[in-house]
Amino acid sequence: MSGTVSKHVTVVGELSRLTNKHHLLEVSELEQDIVCQGDHSAILQRIKTLIASEKIQHIDMLRLVMLYALRYESHSNNDVSGLVDAFAEEGVSDRLRMMVHAVLDYGGRSPEEVICLGVENVYTQHKPLLYSLLDQLIKGKLKEGAYPYLGVSQLKDRPQDIIVFVIGGTTFEEALAIHTLNRSSPGIRIIIGGTTVHNFKR
Repeated sequence: MSGTVSKHVTVVGELSRLTNKHHLLEVSELEQDIVCQGDHSAILQRIKTLIASEKIQHIDMLRLVMLYALRYESHSNNDVSGLVDAFAEEGVSDRLRMMVHAVLDYGGRSPEEVICLGVENVYTQHKPLLYSLLDQLIKGKLKEGAYPYLGVSQLKDRPQDIIVFVIGGTTFEEALAIHTLNRSSPGIRIIIGGTTVHNFKR
């Protein structure tokens, strides 16, 4: 038991050290604000300040700028090129800088506004698309035209057992969404699986 406690303390201590060293709480809060808040100029200034401060790792800078690029792609004053130039000044590799434009080529679109009311935790403001799809399915409001199902009759009863399998992989945020839905929906059991579990580096 003493050995288990010692290992636990060591792991928690190391996680805390890395979180503080790389300012991960500050990065995480800004990521959530980029996705869920609408104040473009304030977000842009916060990103520029973090990049210039040299407090964060290059990979975390990249993630912030990618999120910014996707979120504010259609904003008239977006400054993706200015942020990529700031990368160069901080010594970020060409490979990482090119990824910002690659993510726009691959996943760029005019994003819908994200509204977050009554958020209790700034680190979990964003909800993945999977959350709203399953919520609609549970309530019987999922549009059959967009999400057809097998069978000849209409779906009349609420589903009780739902299995989600994502070819290409799932995320930890989606796993949290499933956990939240399972806790808030008595009588419903949801299981998620996929070909892999993604993190940012992957």
